[in-house]
Amino acid sequence: MPSPSVSDRLPTDQALPVLARPRPFGWFLVIAGAVAWLASATLVLERLHLYTNPGAKVSCDFNTWISCGDVMKTQQAAIFGFPNPFIGLVTFVVVITTGVVLLAGASLSRWYWLGLQLGVTLGLALVGWFWFQAVYVLAILCPYCMVVWTVMIPLFVWVSVRNLQHGVIPAPRAVARFAADWAWVIVGLVYLGVIASIFFKFMHLIFSSNA
Repeated sequence: MPSPSVSDRLPTDQALPVLARPRPFGWFLVIAGAVAWLASATLVLERLHLYTNPGAKVSCDFNTWISCGDVMKTQQAAIFGFPNPFIGLVTFVVVITTGVVLLAGASLSRWYWLGLQLGVTLGLALVGWFWFQAVYVLAILCPYCMVVWTVMIPLFVWVSVRNLQHGVIPAPRAVARFAADWAWVIVGLVYLGVIASIFFKFMHLIFSSNA
């Protein structure tokens, strides 16, 4: 007997985790992409405001350690020679568009999903670098940047889960099932790690401000 094809071994939509099905996943991409895009757009507007008025305070300047404006003035805020939020303006449009295409009922090729996987993986790597720089090098937090961090973590996890479930990333079914079953736990643990790093780094400032 001929061996089953890859498509024959893939689960039907009803057997997939809810968020790995086309329409729920499409909504997830649209909402996540929109939230991150709005945060990026706000940062771009705030940066333009600082260009015209370098001494001004921006909307997310709260104190010496929570200040988007202070972060924007550092080298880390423009690692490619232009403000980092411009990256988000472009890339999160791709995420939103992908979600809209899925909601319209279109089917995307494997090469596209591999490209999206590469994109979110690079995005998560950048977020990890930004997190380290903000917390341990600059010791300044940017609230709008943290919104992007918050979105990128589940975005990476669920794009990966979706691609595992649909065979875009070759893996045993047990691995794909484990990733789907534990996806939100993984997201929660990463959130917890980020929150803990911020708490212990800025603990003395948090308690002194509440004293």
